[in-house]
Amino acid sequence: MRTVLISGGNKGLGYETARQLSEQGYQVIIGSRSIERGQRAANQLNVELIELDVSSDESVRQAAELIAKKYGRLDILINNAGISGGFKKPAEMTTDDIYPVYNTNVFGIVRMMHAFTPLLNKSGQPVVVNVSSGLGSFGMVTNSDTEESKVNSLAYCSSKSAVTMLTIQYAKSLTHMQINAADPGPTNTDLVGDFSNNSKPASDGVIPIVKLATIDKDGPTGTFINQEGTMPW
Repeated sequence: MRTVLISGGNKGLGYETARQLSEQGYQVIIGSRSIERGQRAANQLNVELIELDVSSDESVRQAAELIAKKYGRLDILINNAGISGGFKKPAEMTTDDIYPVYNTNVFGIVRMMHAFTPLLNKSGQPVVVNVSSGLGSFGMVTNSDTEESKVNSLAYCSSKSAVTMLTIQYAKSLTHMQINAADPGPTNTDLVGDFSNNSKPASDGVIPIVKLATIDKDGPTGTFINQEGTMPW
């Protein structure tokens, strides 16, 4: 049985990803900053819970140690945890506004990769899925025909661009792993609100996440996809 860890797995896309992978027979561990909320979600899903705050070096280190002791390895890491940071006008943003978003969305992935690569190395087929966004795609936000082009969020959009570049750089370095990025698209969760009048449910938003998490050894690495297929960088 393949073991998967999902950061931010107590709600939204993380919760739905956990539900679908658990139903497919994976050993699912959800990470949650709040033990109370996380335990409630874990009970509902019948999955494992681990306390995990990706914005904290110590929390990530402790989570990796606990998983190492209990499971000895990690097969699939889904870096899902993220925050929007609000939507001030770009000219009004300060580094104090932006730092928390980067600390979770960007530095959080770096922390997770640093701590969990040794456990992923023990898997016969290590897989990493970074949850990015079309809001971080230059091709999408510069195309006036897209919903993404109508959103002007300095912190969130730029952080998700960084996520896709992190994906490429890790994939180039860790060639024995399959490391990809997924765009859930406009999804009805509480992360960034409904910037589309036709936001889809989380069950649809997780389609590219689940697809990349469940690839076989012949699957891709260093790619960026959404529900329809390849995304523009």
